[in-house]
Amino acid sequence: MFIPKANRIAVFSYLFREGVCVVKKDTVSPTHPHMEGATNLEVLNLMKSLQSKGYIRITFSWQHHSCYLTPEGIEYLRGYLALPAEIVPATHKKAPSRPEGRDREDEKFAGGEGKPAFRGGGDREYRSREGGFGRGGGM
Repeated sequence: MFIPKANRIAVFSYLFREGVCVVKKDTVSPTHPHMEGATNLEVLNLMKSLQSKGYIRITFSWQHHSCYLTPEGIEYLRGYLALPAEIVPATHKKAPSRPEGRDREDEKFAGGEGKPAFRGGGDREYRSREGGFGRGGGM
């Protein structure tokens, strides 16, 4: 299938930027929801082509193709788009670490008596020890 170079570059740059691409199995959709200019059929065919070369891995679920870049695919797209080695996809970036804050153990003992707030308490006091009407303790 002939795909214009501008659309091919738009799809490849999106795939490299995100590291992942989701394509709905819809060949008549006029555009892909995340990319400018490229139709859904063009994106689907480009992903199939990259998969046959081993540059991406595709899983199919619920009428959607999920495409994940492989290390070989990162190198191929880096060469195709003429990007420096410092730029990596969003899926390969380190997530920021959690900020140091209050201890999570303090939340469990919010009741103040030294036992967890979700145990005991008044939410079950309406039940009597003798049982209810259906347990033989009724009238």
